[in-house]
Amino acid sequence: MKINELDIPEQIKRIIVQHGYNQLYPPQEEAITAGVLNRKNVVLASPTASGKTLVAELCILKNILENDTKCIYLTPLRALANEKYEEFKKYRELTKSNGDKLEISLSTGDYDSTDEWLGKYDIIISTNEKADSLLRHKAPWMQQIDTIVADEIHLLTDQGRGPTLEITLTKLMKLNPDAQFLLLSATVKNADEISKWIKGIPITTEWRPVPLREGVFYDGEIQFKDGSARRILTETKKPAIDIALDILKQGGQALIFTQTRRDAVSYGKNISKVLSRKISTSLKKDLKTVADKILTSGERTGLSEILAEQVKLGTAFHHAGLNASHRRLIEESFKDGKIKILSATPTLAAGVNLPARAVLISNYRRYDPKSWSEEISVLEYKQLAGRAGRPKYDKVGESILIAKTSVEQEQLMGKYVRSEPEKIWSKLSIENVLRPHVLSTIATGFAYTEEDLYDFFSQTFHAQQYDFKMLQIKVKKILRFLFNEEMITMESGKLLATPFGRRVSELYIDPVSAVIIRDGLYNRPEKLTEVSILQLVSHTPDLSPKLYPRGKESEQLIAYASEHSSELIFKQPDPWNSMYSYEQNLDDFISEIKCVAVMNDWIQEITENDLLGKYKVESGDLLRLTQTAEWLIFASNQLARLFQHKDLIRKFPILRRRIQYGIKEELIELVGLQGIGRIRARMLHNAGLHKIVDIRKANLQSLVSVPTIGTTLAKNIKKQIEDKNPVN
Repeated sequence: MKINELDIPEQIKRIIVQHGYNQLYPPQEEAITAGVLNRKNVVLASPTASGKTLVAELCILKNILENDTKCIYLTPLRALANEKYEEFKKYRELTKSNGDKLEISLSTGDYDSTDEWLGKYDIIISTNEKADSLLRHKAPWMQQIDTIVADEIHLLTDQGRGPTLEITLTKLMKLNPDAQFLLLSATVKNADEISKWIKGIPITTEWRPVPLREGVFYDGEIQFKDGSARRILTETKKPAIDIALDILKQGGQALIFTQTRRDAVSYGKNISKVLSRKISTSLKKDLKTVADKILTSGERTGLSEILAEQVKLGTAFHHAGLNASHRRLIEESFKDGKIKILSATPTLAAGVNLPARAVLISNYRRYDPKSWSEEISVLEYKQLAGRAGRPKYDKVGESILIAKTSVEQEQLMGKYVRSEPEKIWSKLSIENVLRPHVLSTIATGFAYTEEDLYDFFSQTFHAQQYDFKMLQIKVKKILRFLFNEEMITMESGKLLATPFGRRVSELYIDPVSAVIIRDGLYNRPEKLTEVSILQLVSHTPDLSPKLYPRGKESEQLIAYASEHSSELIFKQPDPWNSMYSYEQNLDDFISEIKCVAVMNDWIQEITENDLLGKYKVESGDLLRLTQTAEWLIFASNQLARLFQHKDLIRKFPILRRRIQYGIKEELIELVGLQGIGRIRARMLHNAGLHKIVDIRKANLQSLVSVPTIGTTLAKNIKKQIEDKNPVN
């Protein structure tokens, strides 16, 4: 079927054809035959690069242009939301029936806002959590949503992200019963079960634009699923690197998935030693430009220097500990074909679309801080394997596991290569993830009685898969907790959220975190310091990532806790009072104190490099830690206001700003200037420019003489100040 044959407005066809699409892929044609363009609900499970996004675009655009409706496109990650937003931009020239141009918006942050301004947009691209937050704030325009697209629907089975996606879709089905739902994924075994939940049609296909060959390497040879084999020349002692070099000879790129971050860095280092002899001088020049950008983007650390050195030689590593700007540079350079071999942890597979000729899985175990390591699921393997094969560049993609013995080779072939992925199972019944959703269901008016509440949860995917009585028992237990903690009440036979419960739901924190903050504020030490507040938020289950002590660090952290004992809200566990769980409690306490120590050093302007050396905390982890802490400090401030702790209200905004930038209080005013971070703010302060008024009085040359402040930035700073406070 050709694009021009579709029953869609001509202006949509024109843009799609202009972007090189003339013929539909088989999965796209199957979805259209099933009625996706006639408002049928559909679950489309087809491999990566098989055209799922175009199906979503056609569905969304047809509904908007023909019926003047509104759409929300849900993704699990901000990076994916950004990627989809860029893809949708090409449709902004479309004209609606009222003559207005199509309006597209991206909304992924700020969980304490109704974002009423989004009501004027036709397509809102959002993360699942942001959409859930908007529902909690009763954003009025959410009732106008007529098309809901949910990407990466297989994450319903993820304990961390799945329940929020499930509840968000359940609420949207209840709020907009006539809306069209389109759920997308590369890997779903039980699409029929999910489609039954949304009263839709399942479409499952294995068709790929680039065929995939799956195999297992052992003893110098890859055995493929189809019975063929290929010998690999041994150049190094690392099979994954040898295979990657073989792919490079064929003109392809390779992705090597590793178990740990350390492995990813190590692979990059080993690859760079051999790759430097195999890339051209002109490419090395381009790579040096990328490396220079890495060194000048964000704070310079030992990790960024290692990354830059690898990039110069055509390789790189990628993991969650990297600075976000560095990850983007690596991703762009790999997409552009400059970086030839990329070693990465599996977190990359959950992020942006980054295909390669070959995907090499060096270790089929995933690192877990509690159990050390566990085997990845078949579903995760298939997600990794799906990255193999670049449309328009490769005739075939290869996914290869690495075995150490012949027995292991056969095991991997059976368990992963020849197997089907596991079913998607709801994780909603886990109490700590269910708890905030029970509260939000009451706080947002989706349930006014206990029976209403059970009726709402009976419409979830979980209720379809399991005996509902088990979920009902857990909901009842959570209800008792919410009553006991005065987050909900009963008035005239109605279940209602109290001001406390409603605010907790809006703040998007776990009710247990709210109780810890509330009680901690009432039981605070006589002098509440930054350390006190940092411990308060670190004690909550919402703080992430948890930082675990390494080596002899535990002793040092216990000494740190002792030194700050008078400032701590929660004291070190007493073995005589909690002998049964003392070791676990002590481990949690030490982990909590490490978070406190790292963040306290951060706001004292300790460099990222020194934090990396002292605590082994990498830039990406530091960013996520401080972002989460910043939000919890904001939530603490809101609860302090609610409970009228007037003496604390000034402390929280100051500490929040300091956590955001990693600064002492004296720099708060300076970091409000665009282009001025913690380093430049300190440089300005050291030069005697302590306040905005000082910069206003200074001449341009004085600003340019400050280290790291060039002429362009100096002019920009002056313009910002003038725009805010123009001279009369």
